[in-house]
Amino acid sequence: MTWCVTTQAAVLPQERSDAMYHSYQGGGMSIDGPSILLRKNIGNSVSVTANYYVDTISGASIDVLATASQYQEERTEHSVGLDYLRNKTLMNFSYTTSSENDFEATSISFGLSQDFFGDLTTLSIGYARGNDEVGKRGDDNFLEQADRQNYRLGLTQVVTKNMIVGLSFENIADEGYLNNPYRSVRFIDESSARGYRFETEAYPTTRTSNAAALSANYYLPYRASLYAEAKVFSDTWGIDANTYKIAYIHTFTDDWIIELRSRFYSQDKADFYQDLYQRSEEFNFRARDKEMSTFSNVALGFSVSYEFRFSAANWLKKSSINLDFDHVRFAYDDFRNVLVDAPVGDEPLYEFSANITRLYVSIFY
Repeated sequence: MTWCVTTQAAVLPQERSDAMYHSYQGGGMSIDGPSILLRKNIGNSVSVTANYYVDTISGASIDVLATASQYQEERTEHSVGLDYLRNKTLMNFSYTTSSENDFEATSISFGLSQDFFGDLTTLSIGYARGNDEVGKRGDDNFLEQADRQNYRLGLTQVVTKNMIVGLSFENIADEGYLNNPYRSVRFIDESSARGYRFETEAYPTTRTSNAAALSANYYLPYRASLYAEAKVFSDTWGIDANTYKIAYIHTFTDDWIIELRSRFYSQDKADFYQDLYQRSEEFNFRARDKEMSTFSNVALGFSVSYEFRFSAANWLKKSSINLDFDHVRFAYDDFRNVLVDAPVGDEPLYEFSANITRLYVSIFY
């Protein structure tokens, strides 16, 4: 499970344009595509933004390959946003749409941040609401709905001249069709040649999730900093998760910034998850999605940024080129690789690695 809660001081974001290429390779999946971001300020109080993002998806994860073949599709996302600054208060609004051949989603988001105590404390709140329309390839009559609400609260405090601490909370309420129409569970069937058969997953129609995060950024005396973060997550499906992250950021000359980072994530399985059921429709709710299982992952990554400035007479202020790379290793405690020929229930536990790359250019004006 992942979540993101951010806080902002009362200042408009910088005017900029970004062009990015992103890539995910791992677990039988290939996801890549471009993204374009444009941000422009209007006077000293308003900033508008627009973003275009594309995912081209090919392949299939192991739990899909157990019952279906590889596929290819494209997801396109559009978003627009508005930031309004008044004194020490920053308000923002965004609207996002996402579309693919069997899924449509829209969401709105509102946020507010306020500085206090000589700008040493920033309090932020946020709310988002989304609606999903879920279809199914090959079945024109299949159409389900899901509604999602998100509440956020964050506090950032300057503790010393070298240290900033952040605390954030998030609540997510989901209702409607919350599972994937292509995923199946397996159950023992001795009459089958492989000893088991598959049937469609069945999830509850409500889910409430809560998350909290504590972070700290400590600035070192030699143009570097250390960042640490700890997150906890729990939901009404029985999933409990923990995330720990540490990063080291170093500046070389006036042009280069390098970040080295490590992240560890672990979670317990959902109450209704099993890799193998004893019979068909054994329980009212059933899941075999590996993201509902007990698993952990370890990520190692780095970022490199090179920045160059233009002359004072140029309308462009500066530009940067940035490369992010993460290698992630996943290990599952109770999800088995059914693509391997082995006795039913004794297949090897599944594990895989993935590489995530982002390359983008930013221009500030």
